[in-house]
Amino acid sequence: MSNLPLQNPENTSGDHKELFDQINGAFGVIPNMFKAIGNSSAALESMWTSFGALGKGTLGAKLGEQIAVLVADINRCEYCLAAHTMLGQNAGVSEQEMASAQAGQSSDPKTQAALDFSAKLVNNRANISKADVDAVRDAGFSDGEIAEILAHVALNIFTNYTNVAFGVEVDFPKVNLRQAA
Repeated sequence: MSNLPLQNPENTSGDHKELFDQINGAFGVIPNMFKAIGNSSAALESMWTSFGALGKGTLGAKLGEQIAVLVADINRCEYCLAAHTMLGQNAGVSEQEMASAQAGQSSDPKTQAALDFSAKLVNNRANISKADVDAVRDAGFSDGEIAEILAHVALNIFTNYTNVAFGVEVDFPKVNLRQAA
């Protein structure tokens, strides 16, 4: 059971209800994570509009979902791991590619550079060097795309922390976290 009550969207109104309606339109249901963060209309708006903004970015859904499963595994967020594994497969990433990304690995050198950079951002709490930025740039990412990678990591930290801190019940097909290294 969640540490915060899951909001019933039917008991909301105005902009709050409109946000829930948008989420329902995108997923066909309102996932528990949004019901938990939906205790605050401002927090719900922050999360939902961040997803929308990054969805318009240049990295693409496949890489965004690969970053998401890596960050989820590092932060031990079962909810996000399950959700983003499903979303990644829906975006055309194979089950094996998603499992590899969860472990921080990819057979594609450019994707590998993005995953390495993402892991460094999380593990080092953003204390990275110019050489770290140069490495992802050298792999073929533009400065805008590098900023977008960081934005994906930051959004996933927000969602991971929401689910872990509030003990949100997973309502996606379960995926096992890797064993702690």
